[in-house]
This record gives sequence, C-alpha cells and structure tokens, in this order.
Amino acid sequence: MYRYDQYDHLIVKERIAQYRDQVRRRLGDELTEAEFLPLRLQNGLYMQRHAYMLRIAVPYGLLSSGQMRMFAHIARKYDRGYGHFTTRQNIQFNWIELEQTPDILADLASVEMHSIQTSGNCIRNTTSDEFAGVAADEIIDPRPYCEVLRQWSTFHPEFIALPRKFKVAINGAVEDRAAIAVHDIGLTVLRNEAGEIGFKVMVGGGLGRTPILGSVVREFLPWQHMLTYIEAIMRVYNQYGRRDNKYKARIKILLKALGVEEFTRQVEAEWVDLKDSPSTLSDEEMARVAAYFTAPPYAKLENIDPRAGHEDSKAFANWLQRNVKPHKVPGYAAVVLSLKKTGVPPGDATAEQIDFVAEMADRYSFGELRVTHEQNLVLADVRQSELFAVWQDAKAHGMATPNIGLLTDIICCPGGDFCSLANAKSIPIAAAIAERFDNLDYQHDIGEIELNISGCINACGHHHVGNIGVLGVDKDGSEWYQVSLGGAQGNHPAIGKIIGPSFSALQMPEVIDRLLQVYVRERTEDERFIDTAQRLGVAPFKEHVYATPIKAGELVGEDHYA
Repeated sequence: MYRYDQYDHLIVKERIAQYRDQVRRRLGDELTEAEFLPLRLQNGLYMQRHAYMLRIAVPYGLLSSGQMRMFAHIARKYDRGYGHFTTRQNIQFNWIELEQTPDILADLASVEMHSIQTSGNCIRNTTSDEFAGVAADEIIDPRPYCEVLRQWSTFHPEFIALPRKFKVAINGAVEDRAAIAVHDIGLTVLRNEAGEIGFKVMVGGGLGRTPILGSVVREFLPWQHMLTYIEAIMRVYNQYGRRDNKYKARIKILLKALGVEEFTRQVEAEWVDLKDSPSTLSDEEMARVAAYFTAPPYAKLENIDPRAGHEDSKAFANWLQRNVKPHKVPGYAAVVLSLKKTGVPPGDATAEQIDFVAEMADRYSFGELRVTHEQNLVLADVRQSELFAVWQDAKAHGMATPNIGLLTDIICCPGGDFCSLANAKSIPIAAAIAERFDNLDYQHDIGEIELNISGCINACGHHHVGNIGVLGVDKDGSEWYQVSLGGAQGNHPAIGKIIGPSFSALQMPEVIDRLLQVYVRERTEDERFIDTAQRLGVAPFKEHVYATPIKAGELVGEDHYA
C-alpha cells in the first residue's frame, strides 16, 4: 500500500504544528468559537451534541494492520473504547476532548494518517471499491489513480475554498461497488475498442436535500487526462457554483441549472488549455504510484471447496455464502467481517475488535484490510484453506454474522444520538428492525436487500439509494420516519420514492414487516426485493402498509449509549 513520501510527512507535520497553536489560542480565548470553527473543520473536528467528533481519513478504504491498531489506541486513550466506520470508508470518534486533538493527530502521523480534507468545502477523501486489486471482475486496479488524485487534491490552492464539499469516487470493475452515480464526480475505468484504458466521467450526482444521479459528460477520457479533466470540471464549478445559499451550492445544482450539454461545453472549453498542462499524467508517474500497489506474495494454489470436512456446519455454510467473496487469484478469497451484529450500532467496533482485526490481517491477509461503504471490514487476501479458521476467530469476536447484503446488514448514520444536525435518532430504529428480524433463516429466504437509515436530510446513511430507505424527520418537535422504496446503487442506480406519510419510531419494525409481506406475496422465482419493488412500483406496498393501523412494537436499543 502507499507510503508517505517527504512531501506527505512535511505537510502533515506542519499542519499539526499549526493546528496545535490554533487549539492553544482557542483554549486561551484568543480565538472565538466562530473564528475557530473553520480551523477545526479543516482538521476533521466537528462539534456534536455531547462532545467533539473527529473524522479520520482512510484513503480509498485501505488500511495497514499498524494503522488499524492506532485506531484501537485512540479509542482507548482518547474516546470511550470504540470507533464508528462510515459510508465514506473513514472512521469517526465521537467523544473527543478538544485539548487532546493535537496529540491524536500526532499519533496518527506516526502511522502515516491524518484527518485533513474529511470536512470543509474542499475535495474530500476519494473512495473506491473495497475489493480493489483483488476483485474477480476488475478491469484495472483503481487504487493508483485514487492515490494520484489524493496527492493532487491535497491543499490544491485553487480548490481549498469551494462553494461546498466535493466528493469523488473511482470504480475499476465491471460491477460498480463505489456508488459512483451519487458522487460529485464518478469515474468508471473501461477499455475502448483499441484496448486503451480510460474513464467514463459522470458529474453531478449526490444525495442530501436534492438527490440526483450523476450525468455522463464524457464517455471515454484517456487515463492520462484524469487530473486535467477533473481540474476543468472543478474550475467551472468553482467559478459558477452558488455561494449565496449552501443548500444550492453543490455541483449537481449547477449542472441542473445549466443543463448537461451546456455544462459539458463549458468544461470542454476550459479543458482546451489544460489537457497538455503539467497535470497530464505520464507513464512514469503512474508507474511510480502503481509500484506501491503491487500484488502481495501469493502462494501458487488451486481453488478448493472450503466446506470439505465441515459439511455438517450450516452456520459455516451460511457465512461462506454471504461473507466470502471471489478473488482473482486461485486459492484465495476476500472475507467481509460484519459490523452488524444485532444489538450493536451498525459500523461500530470496540477497541478490542479493532485490535483483533489488525491481528487477523497480519495472520491471514498480508497485513492489510479494507473499510466498505456498507460499514463493514474486509480481509482481502485469505487463503481458501484458512476460511474455517477465520470464521471461528471472527465468530468468537462477534464479527461473523452471516448477513452481508441481507436485511440486517443495515447502513445507518449516528443520527440524533450524536449528530447535532439530525432530526431524529437512527441507531434505535436500526436496533429495533434488527431485533424484529433476527432470524437468519428468514433473512436468507428474503434474500438480497439494502435497508439504509439517515437521521436527517443530509443522507449520511444513503437512505435515498436504499431498496428501503428510512429518513428521520421532525414533526412538531417529535421524531418521525419517512420511508422510501426502490432506491439502488451499483450498475443500475435509482433514487427511492416516498411511500406516504411518516411513521413513529415504534411503528417502524411493523412497517418493514408489511413491505416484506408484499414482496414475499408478489415476487417471482429468483426475483430480488429491488426487482419486485421496481416492477410493481410503490402502489401495492403503500396500500398494504397503510391498509390498517399499525400497532407499535417495543423499541429496543434506545439506551445503548446511556
């Protein structure tokens, strides 16, 4: 994986020194909170309901075991013993003391990590496929391009004060596992008829207050011009993006106002003077960066049936089916460690679990691991012969729930338990639903389904693209929940449609149950929930959900952090 060079070390060292002095001045009342606000946000520090929250960058979701151990150290020394993995492949700590934050950043720097560009109106942490480099359907490893983009965008003087935050995702496989359609810029690696590598460029995707799927502005961009074309896009946005209204300041609003054709024309005009600039990528530059992402020393193995000798273990078979993914190297597999055990907030991991995963990475996966968009963790390079041992170890630490891609593999933001922007709590809703459907046989029968929960319209839980989406709303000072249906990410993205009036927290498990009843009644053979929902539309689901009054069940998990 990538290692810091002299520039990275210098940038991070000087930023920490600068920030340490800013904190000193804030604590001494030399800076007001209003003056300190943009300074702390530049370092990933947010003020939440109860304490400061620190968001740490995990570039394109890739971690070493040493970096993972640092997270466990931070959780123990500076937080309350756990961390929260996010939908942008980062990690957040929710109980941070301001005076300790410079020391945290110094600790992070010792393992080549930082929290720069995890907040503020800048180009944020680039995300990618959690199986990059090992996916069986990969066209080309996108990580070198992600790293080039990270280096180019860090402190880029032209783009450190954009109209709003800016998110980029790169996908290098046939299947889109990077949700590129809901990013400000989404790049898909492809080959043209001549076999040359390039990118399909999508612009203007995003969720939040105005959910929009990105539009294709270039069908094929030669890889050499990835940075120059992004720079042209950024220049148009930086010049014409709204600055008078933060709710209309995203590039998706600009593209919608101009129209795709006019926006593309302006980008292409800007690009004329950029395509042969120093930002044009060379073979030498890409070779330099790609050298950090060479394949580990794989053994020469043959594919085996990992169930051999364990045929009587239904639990192991279920785990193999849901949590083990194909690998492009014979004899290996990628393993998803679930952070969705019933009774635990989705995406949370204790310091002990974080240390355990680091140990597992060293023992089974060449000392590397990944963070997924779905708030789980991945060991990308596990020998098939060791899968049973991995399963046993993961099960002993509460990380082997065989529900990846199933109903209780819920995406969930921290919501009103922590976030000062939230209208409602998310974690108790996820807990109540997981408790209601904590039957793996039933979940396997229901099959693949994505249930996403956000505590407010900012959509950190990606509810718009959930097959079932749940949004917390404020109704006369009370917490209520709006339900949408038919959202999807991947190769066929879609924005969900609201089914009707909102529900109370206590009604939510029954609402989900009624939606599933319609699916079970109406599905055809081998049809997933999303297929049935999109085939039938909202109407039959809405009719069944609202047909009779919903009896409120018991809401569990509300006092998880009490």
